[in-house]
Amino acid sequence: MEVRRTVPVKLDVADSDVNLLHETISEFLWAANYVVDHAWQGEYKTTSKAELQRETYDEVRAETRLQANLVQNARNKAADAVQSVVARWKQGDYAGKPHFIAPTLVYDKRCATFNDDHATLSTVEGRITAEYVLPDESRETPHSKYLFNDDYEVTGGELHYRDGGFYLHVRTKADVESETADDGNDEHNTVLGVDLGIENVAVTSTGEFWNGSEWNHWHREFEKRRGALQQRGTRAAHETIQSVGRTETGRYDHFFHTVSKELVAEAVEYGCDVIAFENLTGIRERMPNAKKFHAWAFRRLFEYVEYKSEVVGISVEQVSPAYTSQRCSKCGFTHENNRPTSDGQDVFECLKCGYSPHADYNAAKNIGLKYLRSAQKSSGGGAPVNVCLNRGTLNVNGEYSPAAGGGQNGSPRESPTRNEANGEAVSE
Repeated sequence: MEVRRTVPVKLDVADSDVNLLHETISEFLWAANYVVDHAWQGEYKTTSKAELQRETYDEVRAETRLQANLVQNARNKAADAVQSVVARWKQGDYAGKPHFIAPTLVYDKRCATFNDDHATLSTVEGRITAEYVLPDESRETPHSKYLFNDDYEVTGGELHYRDGGFYLHVRTKADVESETADDGNDEHNTVLGVDLGIENVAVTSTGEFWNGSEWNHWHREFEKRRGALQQRGTRAAHETIQSVGRTETGRYDHFFHTVSKELVAEAVEYGCDVIAFENLTGIRERMPNAKKFHAWAFRRLFEYVEYKSEVVGISVEQVSPAYTSQRCSKCGFTHENNRPTSDGQDVFECLKCGYSPHADYNAAKNIGLKYLRSAQKSSGGGAPVNVCLNRGTLNVNGEYSPAAGGGQNGSPRESPTRNEANGEAVSE
């Protein structure tokens, strides 16, 4: 069995090379977006990498300083994104034209060399050397398990810039018989359901809430400041707007890193194999109060959870959001009046059984249950899959099993980014 794992490694980049990496990332993103624009022309979208290579390679080489292999990697990134959109269309889902803004850059073994303690990376002006900032090899970390393990081969990496530093997400693979010991539980999987929202950024099926008041406040304040600067219309105001934008993005990134880290930690604590989100496509249409900013934020949070989960061996999936807010996670009764929007966004009361949890918590459990049912179907009903709750697990038949030792007390725990949803406890 082939196993693939990604290990994020912080880089120590010389001051003289920082601008080179930024310029290389900028031109890489330009190249990827150029290919997307070309693929998007006409009624039928071009998804063939070979065709896009023939039709865009010369133009991208002429307009950028990227070496040939980086141009090809940008084309691959664009083609994969367009293929993903077309696949969603075939499934009847909405998906818009891809556009790359996150500061990332894809390397393979043709344009980078990956060593034990450093990497050499192609830039717009030749190669640079970046040292790895590594933990102690004797510690049990993803680095010791995959990066320092001779059984794992490095296949490439993706450069990220965040929190004021560069990180190389090193990709590895190995052929192994089994990645985990046979302890008799191989067929059991546990899923953590996650509901995303505006008032509560994220709510899990275990009853954890991440409050959105802080990031919504930042968004309003930054919008006001940009509006005032735009009215001035001066060059200095324009430069200040760009500076404000960088500050805003940095603040959001820090917030999303904190939330994603805690979400993954929640999954690890409860022994979850899967984190399930609702499909983010068309989320603005489903959330009347959502803005373009919120859709971007949800995608960014999902991406952070995705790469952090990969490091610890947890997969991240998306399920259809249909009826997750209207279905009773206790008895299964589904009706739009179970969640009367006129009474507030957090109200849920089942018309059939009277179950009345916090609405976002109910939706998080339903998201987990949706993945549970899809997993049962795909595996022929053989492998048991459970939704992780705050005091136990729930299976596809609605059977609840309490956690050993009593589990949690049923109330969300507090943290710098979490809350108790206006003091309302959750219960099974």
